[in-house]
Amino acid sequence: MHDQFSDPALARALLPHAFDKRDGAHDEAHLLRVWRNALKIQAGEGGDLRILLAATLLHDCIWVDKAAPERPLASRMAADKAREVLAALDWDGAEIDRVAHAIEAHSYSAAIPPETLEARILQDADRLDAMGFIGVARCLWLAGARGAAICHATDPAAAARPLDDAAHALDHFQTKLLGLGAGLTTATGRRLAETRAARLRAFYDGLLEELG
Repeated sequence: MHDQFSDPALARALLPHAFDKRDGAHDEAHLLRVWRNALKIQAGEGGDLRILLAATLLHDCIWVDKAAPERPLASRMAADKAREVLAALDWDGAEIDRVAHAIEAHSYSAAIPPETLEARILQDADRLDAMGFIGVARCLWLAGARGAAICHATDPAAAARPLDDAAHALDHFQTKLLGLGAGLTTATGRRLAETRAARLRAFYDGLLEELG
């Protein structure tokens, strides 16, 4: 798989550290999709590909369950591990800092503002993978893995109840997915998000219509 990235030697060195645990939404296929998104954004925005590749490959290197109270700390934990991995490869300290910040800031739950171009690109690239048809598939996979229902039996749109995306997959569209496009920070990322946001909305509205 390393030959799918712009620097196969770097990918070969980092891929063994990319995960401490995988799931169906966070695996090598996810890394490759995020990388392809990042390349599209980088082509329009610029940015250092070596920094971006290292950050992409290591951004999920620490797995924390989405329901765990430590979840907002996962990206900081991943950044700390990335620092160790890159230091062992004799990376320069300033470059390690740039990779670590991009990893810290990519996480939605961490709410860390991206302060560098590479951090903005990785954040947008990762969020694009939570949108569109692949975003629907990942949302439903994760909901099924934790035993959640597709939707509330009698109030799927949460018109008269609090949203609970831990119990109902469809609630996650309102709590997060439908708003992701508005939060992207690069012009190229926002452009790429337009089609994916429309697909998310079409799925959500179509499912509610069928449930009606």
